[in-house]
Amino acid sequence: MSSNILLDGFRLPVGAAPVACVDIGGTKVAVNIVDAQGVRGKVFEPTATSGSNDALGQQIIRLIGQSCAASGVPVERIARVGVASCGPFVRHRGQVELATPNICGGLAGRARGLPNDWKTALLEAPLRAAFAHVRVENDGIGALEAERRWGALQLDGVALDNCAYVTWSTGIGTGLCVDGRVLRGKNGNAGHAGHIFVSDNDDALCGCGNVGDVESLIAGNALARRFAPSGYADSASLFIAAYAGDIRATAIIDDICEVMGRMLYNLIATLDLARISIGGSVYWHHRDYLLPRLRNAIHGKLPPLTDGCELVSAGLGEKVGDFGALALVA
Repeated sequence: MSSNILLDGFRLPVGAAPVACVDIGGTKVAVNIVDAQGVRGKVFEPTATSGSNDALGQQIIRLIGQSCAASGVPVERIARVGVASCGPFVRHRGQVELATPNICGGLAGRARGLPNDWKTALLEAPLRAAFAHVRVENDGIGALEAERRWGALQLDGVALDNCAYVTWSTGIGTGLCVDGRVLRGKNGNAGHAGHIFVSDNDDALCGCGNVGDVESLIAGNALARRFAPSGYADSASLFIAAYAGDIRATAIIDDICEVMGRMLYNLIATLDLARISIGGSVYWHHRDYLLPRLRNAIHGKLPPLTDGCELVSAGLGEKVGDFGALALVA
């Protein structure tokens, strides 16, 4: 069954109160309502990055209202709000705030060009002021739970015990599961492998302030920053050039696959994984080109570990973010 059919056909039981699903990325925020009639009223906007540091929380509250209006659901009937968000998170008085490199301009400073000086963006506190039941998780964890429930991280309908989901998009993130337990860590940040170092490259500034971590080198916005001077304005133009036989573009993509391959190898070697599913806009739109290169990047490295681990494309495809938020409350 395709992800489109599954999502479009998903329904809560008759009589169940509606829930709101929120997917926060560095580029956009998407919201939809799910009830006994199905998934309805999807709305989305560019992620708020200006004004006071509660702007994102207030944006989500407004979008939930718009989604409810589009669905004909009174906002006061929303029973639960599930939020799958890019991280990292910090906790203030027990509630999640975002310290997210692609949203909070106060982390790396003006060099990254974000129009704010936020160290954190308020998230859970404004949502809990508006809704009784709110669950916030890293979007990698949401996508992991969705892939284990409905996607590529299951075998014969049973969720895999040792697996990971990796997103290659505006940022780089993961969700991790070992021995059947989803890993979260002290602040819900387990899986931020995009901020590890796998090379000695020091020419790229990450929004977190690191220089030369994985996200700074190969994330979607990093490709534009790094390679626009070479004539590749964004990731799409880089891949178009490679498909056309541009040797320089092909060499760049081989290099970025080596970076991602090292990160994937580190996850496999550290956690002894059986399968990793990969999604996100950069990967998904070029998956047929990237997946063989990523497999080659780990093939033959410590075979007792890597021979037992599959790299696959996300079973839920471009809908994995919607499914991730849904998995938190469905």
